[in-house]
Amino acid sequence: MNNRTNGSARVMGTDLKHVRFGDFSILCASRQDLVDLALEDCSARPLRTKVVFDANGHALSLAKTNPAFRKMIGQADIIHADGGFLVTLSKRLNLNPIPERSATTDMLHDFASAFQATPHSFYLLGSEERVNAGCAAELKAMYPHLKIAGRRNGFFSADEEQRIVDDINASGADVLWVGLGKPKEQEFCLRWRDQLKPAWTVTCGGCFNYVTGDYARAPSWMQQANIEWIHRLGTRPKEMLGRYLKTTPHALWIALTDNS
Repeated sequence: MNNRTNGSARVMGTDLKHVRFGDFSILCASRQDLVDLALEDCSARPLRTKVVFDANGHALSLAKTNPAFRKMIGQADIIHADGGFLVTLSKRLNLNPIPERSATTDMLHDFASAFQATPHSFYLLGSEERVNAGCAAELKAMYPHLKIAGRRNGFFSADEEQRIVDDINASGADVLWVGLGKPKEQEFCLRWRDQLKPAWTVTCGGCFNYVTGDYARAPSWMQQANIEWIHRLGTRPKEMLGRYLKTTPHALWIALTDNS
């Protein structure tokens, strides 16, 4: 694996460790740790954007079956634990423990809440126009002082990408949220990482749909029991059935047999 994710990160003078599951070197960070790291980088302004990916069952399985995606994972600056089962296994298998699940759907709200007390801003890239605009409006309603520097739906051609990157940079946004779905969002982030100026570029899948209410979150007890995927399957069966039948058992096998 590329060593970008193998070094330690520091929060308030504390070194954060990593744990490996499959092809992912996951930062053992709490949700607050991630907020603190982002705020620190937004103030320090790194030389180039830090690319932040997530690890969940879908990603673990995809990395084993898609060599191009596996290569992309190794180029992330930070990988966080979107999948709750990774948190549980890191503790039960006596590996470096992940403090808690950092579901990207929760992280977006964590960041919005913290960032509204700062001068730092967001750019939202992804989803259809209705959802993208609705997400921006909902975030502003929930976090009145949050600054959304710009937004753009996720339907664009390769020829439009340079103009989109230019718009992101011109907006002055500090955190770019990229919701294009795997592996398209990872491809976009890495293709443009040397030009993107936000301090952090974070992949977020369908997060915008959860903010607008188009997708419903599972009850908290299902989230805590690591079975939120069952709720997603029940509420979006046509979209999720094939994916979960293939990836869920595969990902669990990977996590149990390929870790350190």
